[in-house]
Amino acid sequence: MQDFKVTSQQKAFFDTFGYLVFRGLMQDRIMEITEEFDAVFAKHGGNFNGKPHNYKKTSTIVAFLGHSEKLASLLDDPRIHAICSTLLGDDYNYLTSAGNKYVGDTGWHSDTSMDKYWPGNLKSLNVSFYLDPVTKETGALRVIPGSHYIGDQFTEILKEQIHTADMQEQWGIDRSELPAVPLDIRPGDLLVFNNYMKHAAFGGGNNRRVLLINFSRHYTEEHMAELHEYVSTFAPYWVEELHGEAVLRGASSERMRHLRQIQENQAHLPELARQAKAAAAQP
Repeated sequence: MQDFKVTSQQKAFFDTFGYLVFRGLMQDRIMEITEEFDAVFAKHGGNFNGKPHNYKKTSTIVAFLGHSEKLASLLDDPRIHAICSTLLGDDYNYLTSAGNKYVGDTGWHSDTSMDKYWPGNLKSLNVSFYLDPVTKETGALRVIPGSHYIGDQFTEILKEQIHTADMQEQWGIDRSELPAVPLDIRPGDLLVFNNYMKHAAFGGGNNRRVLLINFSRHYTEEHMAELHEYVSTFAPYWVEELHGEAVLRGASSERMRHLRQIQENQAHLPELARQAKAAAAQP
């Protein structure tokens, strides 16, 4: 896979519809990824707060790659680099990562705010490794293609109305019946989607293992406030650093090029994380 490239057709599909599925692209590494994923969760007790996964609520560990050098090496994988550089530009940022054990439905949402326009209606993207097979009926991601276009009438309607408390009253359907494309995924497939795009999952079990890696365009001066706000959103997970030791240790100059902007703009996170941890300890 050293010669892997994103084709012009794949890029056009992503730009138009907001997602791509690369079938079997990471098959050669999925066993290693799964073993490391389980080891990190075991080492940290099962959740960001050290409590075991209770199969009732989603468990999440942020800066996940920072806990495993083998997982951190995904940042150097030529396939990941080809995807990110083609879709985001060669100066893309590695933002952070998360290991998730999902429980139940996720509901309709975007993974980032849609308040400011970015070139190509793309600020950041999600690269997802599913460690368990999922279908429409068992928690596969459902996406609304084209819902990433900021300012588009359809997108704005969704943005305003998709979180309605009563979708039956709004549109006469259940949340799971909203028109969307379900993306059946097997371990070894790689799912990539625009973080603006509306997505959800329904009918899943209580231990769906997914490794997420987030990348972004390089932030320009006019968007720096967005970057600081983005970094702050991870304080509730008690992380003081979005990359982690294994990512930084022995990082090559090429890897550092994609870490530097986050490294230089997360100084406010430790105090916010400490405050969040202290607040959680209150009776």
